[in-house]
Amino acid sequence: MRKIVVLGSTGSIGCQTLDIVRSFPDEFEVVGLAAGSNHDLLRQQIAEFRPRHFSCVSPPGDLAPGVTQTPMEEMVSLPGVDVVMVATTGAAGLQPTLNALREGKSVALSNKEPIVMAGPLLKEYESRYGGAILPVDSEPSAIWQCIQGEASGIRRLIITASGGPFRTLALEEMAAVTPEQALQHPTWQMGPKITIDSATLMNKAFEVIESHWLFDVSWEDIEVVVHPQSTIHSMVEFADGSVKAQLGPPSMRLPIQYALFYPERRRNPDDSLIPRLETGIAQGLDFRPMEPERYPCFSLALETARKGGAYPAVLSAADEVAVNAFLKGSIGFTDIYRVVESVVTAHQPTSGESLEDLLEADAWATEEAHRVVGEMGLRR
Repeated sequence: MRKIVVLGSTGSIGCQTLDIVRSFPDEFEVVGLAAGSNHDLLRQQIAEFRPRHFSCVSPPGDLAPGVTQTPMEEMVSLPGVDVVMVATTGAAGLQPTLNALREGKSVALSNKEPIVMAGPLLKEYESRYGGAILPVDSEPSAIWQCIQGEASGIRRLIITASGGPFRTLALEEMAAVTPEQALQHPTWQMGPKITIDSATLMNKAFEVIESHWLFDVSWEDIEVVVHPQSTIHSMVEFADGSVKAQLGPPSMRLPIQYALFYPERRRNPDDSLIPRLETGIAQGLDFRPMEPERYPCFSLALETARKGGAYPAVLSAADEVAVNAFLKGSIGFTDIYRVVESVVTAHQPTSGESLEDLLEADAWATEEAHRVVGEMGLRR
């Protein structure tokens, strides 16, 4: 029986992870659950899965006896824990991810920010302590699935992007986009932060950064192509020119289940839980070049990531503040780029070789981004 800790248990990925756990009652034991402030749902999850440990911003009342509040950083290191699902948002997942790897745990990584912020450090911990990073994000998971059993080298990674809800919107109308419009993703159902990142394609840049570190592929050999149907999640071209693709309807439960049972593939007892590719109807697979002028955040993010050091941590923190400000109506949609660009430009380079360096850069960028947002608010 696999013993699992789920960080971000009340969010979209956390809930879908528990859907998989629920489908295999004899395969998993939930040791710990960590959430933000959704007390009602956390209380229900604790009552159903009966973990011995929980974590949240402020403890809910009326919990089942025998459950202990334990910080995430400690929960992931508990003896006997086999796998940690990191489904938090922002920098909150970095320390727990490193702690889990240091204890030799398998880390099912859905939260992009830890590896965006600290790719070299995560890979160092994985190598030094014997833990394993299991990609859950759909595009890196697709690449991971495609390279299984392949002995030859990777020639190119092709990551697909739906293009988001504004793929065909006139550029002059982008500044007037509302949060409600930006949250209407055409193919995926996700949390608000990642949905806005998908609209700006910052999310896709983060996936390029993820893939660069996870699969040791050079920046030049990773390509992004717009694929509106979101049926192909990623492709891998090998040395001989052969291309493998991982396909399926937009669903996070498949990459979650693949990571939790790796290296096995298991059929879920509930056939309705993971949708299957429908071949009985006419379908198209379209590919279109990405328009850089439509997605300035994408180019900015990759330029920043290539600089290395603490720059990626600054990028991640600035984007988190900017997206939250947009969702609250404090800035406009196109201001997200302006906030991030301003913070990245103001950053004084540091090595970013230690966790302390990265957390310091994250804290500085968060404060600087709030300052920039405040100035923009005064001008609106």
